[in-house]
Amino acid sequence: MPTTMTTNIKNNDFKDVVFNRQSVRQFDPTVKIDREELQTIIDETISAPSACNLQSWHFVVADSADGKAKAKSVLMPFNYPQIDSCSAMIFVLGDTQSHLVYRDVWNKACEEGRITPEKRDQIFKTFLPMYENASPEFLQADAMIDSSMAAMQLLLIARAHGYDANPIAGYAADKVATTFGLDAKRYVPVMAIALGKAASEPITTTRYAGTQVTEFI
Repeated sequence: MPTTMTTNIKNNDFKDVVFNRQSVRQFDPTVKIDREELQTIIDETISAPSACNLQSWHFVVADSADGKAKAKSVLMPFNYPQIDSCSAMIFVLGDTQSHLVYRDVWNKACEEGRITPEKRDQIFKTFLPMYENASPEFLQADAMIDSSMAAMQLLLIARAHGYDANPIAGYAADKVATTFGLDAKRYVPVMAIALGKAASEPITTTRYAGTQVTEFI
């Protein structure tokens, strides 16, 4: 875990962080989040779980005027209030080629004594071939699952840092990667998240009863 894990945590109340989180569409434009803290938020975000520890995620942070202009160019107009007022917008993308550095992750774990060479080799023989021989559709779906878990964690981490957020899917998905200079065949957009301080009290939303969406078998 990063050594900065608790340095900027302003709200360590799990109940409040999780159950009082609300989506914010209008932020205080005078509030800025410095890049060091934004990086810390991402560092803490990627403690999220991922399939086979593949960590199939990638982040693009739009916090400059030029970056926000690029972000705005792919957003649907009803999401302009967020990009115009937020401190930063973070695009979470799935990396469909994360398996190409899979050996590095586990070799490092082995070198640090966290797993044995035998366990490392077992992982290589079990999981790596599955990804090396997978279809593009499988790799995309897998990366989107990993990145979705990271995106949810980012929303909660941001709230723990004292900020508000809004998850956004209203964008031109086919233009996101290329707009940010990324390989569109490798990176698939999963979510954009606007961060900042709410300019006013957000709408308190309700949820269906859990019994309506649950089946026990």
